[in-house]
Amino acid sequence: MDVDPRQWENIAVNDKDMHKIVLSYLVHNCFKDTMESFVSCAGIELPADHLEDMKKRKRIFHSALDGGVLKAIELTEELAPDLLENNRDLHFDLLSLHFAELICSRKCTEALGFAQMKLTPFGKMPKYDEKIEDFMSLLAFKEPEKSPMFHLLSSEYRQRVSDNLNREILAHANLPRYSAVERLIQQATIVRQSLNQEFGKDGNPLFSLKDFLEM
Repeated sequence: MDVDPRQWENIAVNDKDMHKIVLSYLVHNCFKDTMESFVSCAGIELPADHLEDMKKRKRIFHSALDGGVLKAIELTEELAPDLLENNRDLHFDLLSLHFAELICSRKCTEALGFAQMKLTPFGKMPKYDEKIEDFMSLLAFKEPEKSPMFHLLSSEYRQRVSDNLNREILAHANLPRYSAVERLIQQATIVRQSLNQEFGKDGNPLFSLKDFLEM
């Protein structure tokens, strides 16, 4: 029999389950040193191949995040040979990050050549036309960081693409795209919102995960 969601807060969670949740988060985000300390303290065994895959993902993730996108693409093709070939959206986003790197470095001539060689072939598919136009428009500004498309040069955009690359590599290895704690937060948020809609007709404010975490 399913447990009434209103009683979930009364359910005890044992240490073993908590360890799995924490370990899932550390492995998912490639926090190798922290994970090794946690595994040692908690007495958990981790398969050697699992650790090796995480080291490779960490290198790919940080290459994409820290301005080495071409290296990240190369390493991804070694680890998951058909991933970028089958995921055109991700491949385009990674190439666009390198284009943004060149723009930020004021290497406009090199950026134009790279775009013509690597980005414009995506224009054969209509869904990429607008994206290509947005990136190419950056070339028209002396200070692209102040252009209407400045967000394409932001650290937030780079973080989003790098996170997505990490998730797709995990999925390629038949592992969850999101860590256990992320899935739990997603589920808890939905349950809270559903209960609020059902029993919050007395004027109580809607549930906000942001507000809840800041309590």
